[in-house]
This record gives sequence, structure tokens and C-alpha cells, in this order.
Amino acid sequence: MSNFELFQNLLNEADITINGTRPWDLQIHNEALFDKVLKHGSLGFGEAYMDGMWSCQQMDVMLDKLLRAQIDKKISGLTKIKLGAAKIKSLFNPQSISRAKQDVSYHYDTGNDLFEQMLDKNMAYTCGYWREAHDLNESQDHKLELICRKLDLQPGQRVLDIGCGWGSFMRYAAEHYGVICDGLTLSAEQTKLGQQRCQHLPVRFILKDYREFEPEQPYDHVVSIGMLEHVGPENYEEYFNCAERFLSDHGIFLLHTIGGVVSTDSCDPWIKKYIFPNGVIPSISQLGHATEKRFNVEDLHNFGPDYDKTLMAWYQRFEQAWPQLSDNYDETFHRMWQYYLLSCAAAFRARELNLWQLALTKIGYQHPESVRAY
Repeated sequence: MSNFELFQNLLNEADITINGTRPWDLQIHNEALFDKVLKHGSLGFGEAYMDGMWSCQQMDVMLDKLLRAQIDKKISGLTKIKLGAAKIKSLFNPQSISRAKQDVSYHYDTGNDLFEQMLDKNMAYTCGYWREAHDLNESQDHKLELICRKLDLQPGQRVLDIGCGWGSFMRYAAEHYGVICDGLTLSAEQTKLGQQRCQHLPVRFILKDYREFEPEQPYDHVVSIGMLEHVGPENYEEYFNCAERFLSDHGIFLLHTIGGVVSTDSCDPWIKKYIFPNGVIPSISQLGHATEKRFNVEDLHNFGPDYDKTLMAWYQRFEQAWPQLSDNYDETFHRMWQYYLLSCAAAFRARELNLWQLALTKIGYQHPESVRAY
């Protein structure tokens, strides 16, 4: 059986035809793709798209079909190099402080021009909340408002944002609820633009790793929105220890994170190489183990399908802005970013990924009514 026949037989299970006429059918431009995928699995498939070996009119639909039929797992079983089969556990911490600083810079310092064009007016680079939202801006406003209500923010309270990005939450909370915010980040570019966007507000950006930070006193509340994915399983307990230390005895820790359906200590090889070096998606059991004896889980809210909508909105804005962005980024980057956004959208659509918000309090604190606000 030829490689073409082998792949077509597999793709039949996902209702995908090679060089077919439907918008989700896979168009092959270089049959070297087959060997590349058999040798390198999902990494090879993503790289082949970057190299122009294949295309698809509705890539998100095609990838959703592949994931639902588990074609990726079936192909990985055929790979000439068994990715992960002879894996040796790392003898070093892949999310050490020094390495985390490099990895965060790799992605988040890509260019503020890119993110300003792709994101909403808040510069929120995390899942929006689409209940009663009509567009990306509304969905991100709703997400930020949801977090503020769950925290029951009051004027004058002090809030710490672990992994604050460009300050979207801090700016919103300071403007709408009159709170004072400190934010931890490792991105110099995010800090530079965030400070400009938060001028004249009681907002402070602190260029430090959470493990390096020593607050003068505990905060009334702590939030961490889309940062845990960069922490890594080896550091979960230290991360939650820090959050517990940063939080007052009567405060709420609002954790917003992507969640996976299986426990792992790694991520997709293509995502790891090109988008989020050393990123890891936590499972609910990993979070449960790390929070044990530290926090009560007051509320767990899953709105993972909203990330599909968010990523597709980012993709549309990115494509619309590409004529301007193309002066600073080449076509390989264009295809890489397309694959990143659409493959992630497909993973949420196929329910391989979730989006969780956890409201956590220190053990012994009375259940707060605010977490029922949504």
C-alpha cells in the first residue's frame, strides 16, 4: 500500500478526502508530506503546512474532524520515530526561573504590533466569555466583568495579578471597581505597552517571576489569568504555595486556565517548538493534588467552547491585518500563526481542551457569595 493510500484510508474515518472538493478536504501540494508526517507526527504535519506542502480552505473544520476521529493518535502509532516512546524524564526543571524568562520572551515579545491588531481593545490574550456577547470586544469585557464579580471587588482593595500581560484585567478593575493593582510579568514588551495603557491608574507592573516576588503584605485578592499553562507540573505546588502566601486570609484567588482531559508533563511537539516553549496544560487531577491542603475550591466554571469562538475571532482579525503586518513578518510566520490559531480552535471544538475558572479560598474561610455571580 502506498503512503497516499495509507493516509486516505485513515482520513476516510474523519470524512476527509485528499484533494477533494469540499472546503474541509486536504489539498496536497507535495507528497513528501506523507514521509514527513510518518517520521515526525504532529510536528511534521504543522511544519509541512508552514512549508506550503498542504493547504485546506477550512483548516479549523478539517482539524476538528481529525481530532474527533483520533487520527493524530493513529498516525503517531505508525511513526517511524516513536515520539515519546523512549522518553527519559528530564533531570532539570524546564520551567525554571531562568528558562521561564526566555520562554515568555520568545512568545510574548514577538511584537506588540501583532497583538494590537489581533486582540480586542482590552488587549486580553485569554478566552473571552461569549454569553450575550456579539463580538470579541464584548466577550472580553464580559470575561473581565465576570472575574471582578466573582472576586466581589470593593474600592480601595489591593489585587495581585500573576502573569498580568498588557494589564487588561488591572486596567478594567481599576477603572470600573476602584481597586489598586500590582501585576507580575516576565515580558519587557508587555510591560512597556501596559504601562502606557494604564497611565494615571493605580496600576503597577513588576518585571519578576512569581517565585522571586516578596510582597510587603498580603493582597485582598489574587488573580492569575492564562498564566498557569507556563508553570509546568514540577512547579505547581510552589505556584500554589506562592498564591497562598500572597493572599489575605479572607480573600479569593481566581485562577483562569486552559485545562486538559489527561495528565501530562509535555505539550504538542509543534506548539512546544514554535509557539509556547515548555508550556504544559494541567489536568483537573494535577490541580487537585497541587491545591490539596492549601485551598478550598469554592467554584469550578468550565466555558471551554468559548475559546473556540475567541480563537476564530483572533484569526479573522489577524487575517484582516495581515497586509499591514506583512511588512514586519514573512509568509512562513503567516502560515505558522494561521496553523497555531486554527489548530487550537479545533482542539477546543473537539473538547480535547477546556477553559476553567477556579475560585479558591484558604481553608477555613466561609464560602463567598460572589462566586455565584455569573
